[in-house]
Amino acid sequence: MRRGDKGSAARENVAAPAPSAARRSATFLAAAVAVALLAFLAARSVGNDYVFFAGYVVLQYIVLATAWNILGGYTGYVNFGTAAFFAAGAYSSVVLHKLVPLPLVVHILVGGLVSGLIGLGVGYLTLRLRGVFFSIATLAMAVVMQTLITNWEFVGGSRGTYVIRPAAVPIVGDYIQYLFLVMALLAALAVWVARQIEGSRLGYGFATIRDDEVAAEASGVPTLRLKLIATTVSGAFMGMAGAPYPYYVTYLDPASGFNLAYAVNSIAMPLVGGTATWAGPVIGAILLGSIQQLATVTISSALNLLLVGVILVGFVIAAPNGIMGLLQKRRP
Repeated sequence: MRRGDKGSAARENVAAPAPSAARRSATFLAAAVAVALLAFLAARSVGNDYVFFAGYVVLQYIVLATAWNILGGYTGYVNFGTAAFFAAGAYSSVVLHKLVPLPLVVHILVGGLVSGLIGLGVGYLTLRLRGVFFSIATLAMAVVMQTLITNWEFVGGSRGTYVIRPAAVPIVGDYIQYLFLVMALLAALAVWVARQIEGSRLGYGFATIRDDEVAAEASGVPTLRLKLIATTVSGAFMGMAGAPYPYYVTYLDPASGFNLAYAVNSIAMPLVGGTATWAGPVIGAILLGSIQQLATVTISSALNLLLVGVILVGFVIAAPNGIMGLLQKRRP
């Protein structure tokens, strides 16, 4: 090729329009949904129902870790109240189940709405606190909510309540497979929203709060408004992750709904994967979630949190920025 041809080719490449942000966003969403459907088809091809039970838990943690990262990773506010938002979504489904039969999608929307409103209210009351004081406030909120649920007889109180799930649904078949598919699509939606936030003006505002909130306020950044958005979106996705849970376990009590594992895992998974990007919580959830499910089958479910603690300590020492931090260091 002559020099002139190279020059014209280079000019054509420079002149070629880059794909718009909307097109890239639509492409990523389509890819995320395609991955969710492929995971569902792959689980079906195995021919073992346990794959759906274990896979559901891993997908659930992808949603929880991604939701936690929107507030804890992007904004820098560590939330210890994940179990409260998760349980709010779960008990919203219990209330709807007792009142009137509705499709699961409606339960997920209502659970997200309830937990989002709780996040907005709690955020408005506690986000003037910073650092460890905010974390303690979220933990106290979880304790208060568990006490209220324990004394609410309509949802079973301390005794708990049974939720009878349908045996099957049209087209999909077995209901546990349907739950897996719904959670896979919800995980795709949560990851897409996190990626949208990360590269937007909203995400840059979150980053300024995380890096130096005082300087951000002095520069005119509406920090309280941004933090309220973060708590609302984060809480909504946690509630949406909890809404299908009663149909997964068929028996829900305060001890299982407010399980400490949700708070621990939702923090550990983004830290292991990396909190700076949307991919970190996904990697951490798949890694830790798979290890926990494997340990449950081969050794004992009692070792789950111990394994998480050991892995988390190892990453804090060897890779404080998580797996994504290691990959970024090696990138030329």
